[in-house]
Amino acid sequence: MVQLIDGRKAAQTVNEATKQRVKLLKQRGIIPGLAVVLVGHNQASERYVRMKEKQAQKLGIYSVLKQLPEDISEVALLEIISVLNHDDRINAILVQSPLPAHLDETKVIATIDPNKDVDGFHPVNVGKLYLNLPGPYPVACTPRGVMTLLEFNQIPVKGANVVMIGKSSIVGKPLAALLLNEGATVSVLHSQTRDRQDFLKTADIVISAVGKAHFLNDADFQPQTTVIDVGQNLDENGQLVGDVDYPTEPTNIRSITPVPGGVGPMTIATLMQQTVEMSEWGL
Repeated sequence: MVQLIDGRKAAQTVNEATKQRVKLLKQRGIIPGLAVVLVGHNQASERYVRMKEKQAQKLGIYSVLKQLPEDISEVALLEIISVLNHDDRINAILVQSPLPAHLDETKVIATIDPNKDVDGFHPVNVGKLYLNLPGPYPVACTPRGVMTLLEFNQIPVKGANVVMIGKSSIVGKPLAALLLNEGATVSVLHSQTRDRQDFLKTADIVISAVGKAHFLNDADFQPQTTVIDVGQNLDENGQLVGDVDYPTEPTNIRSITPVPGGVGPMTIATLMQQTVEMSEWGL
């Protein structure tokens, strides 16, 4: 039977440590603060933001939600971010993606104070990550959560052949940088990659962040492959599934993150962890 990499268990461990750090900070009169900016009424985004708010409350983090109309002007949105940049109660700012088409997401992210950029998407923080500079600085939460999950389950990264499928700025690129920084040999595959199987058949670890249900199956991998499935997709029955379809007793997949219950919980746990860390960095 396939070994499931339990993201909920790892997230619980991270959350317990975060909760203790919040208690220690509160003893010093410090309350970590997180502001989430949500534009419009994207159903998936609203659900995700509710989960973040609920977790922040459970951990004792001060949480602010700025829910803005779909047609807000770019000038007005940037002004709201500027106000949050100067709000001493807020240590971490997150602008929920995707934004409506009339808003320039690159400009919006660049407006966030790099020291409050909890998602790690600001060009300053991305540059530090790629240069592997010493911290502290925020790193994209899903990639950092994946690295924590690998460490928690004692899956070696140093020297491993890793295939990263997907080159997005949210997951693929920052996760490839983190893996390289830890000594992995990383191949980044994307829509223009030829002979994908040649890469998959030599990989110790495969990470899929394609966003397409049933994109891969057990036959795509070499024996004893560890699979990290970052995909969040709805199948033909409306059920949440990952990118990878696999049987109960696969031939090649040794271990895999389930969807749901794998990478997802680690993303939110890492967001909370990083929010608290950012409140500590200023001390």
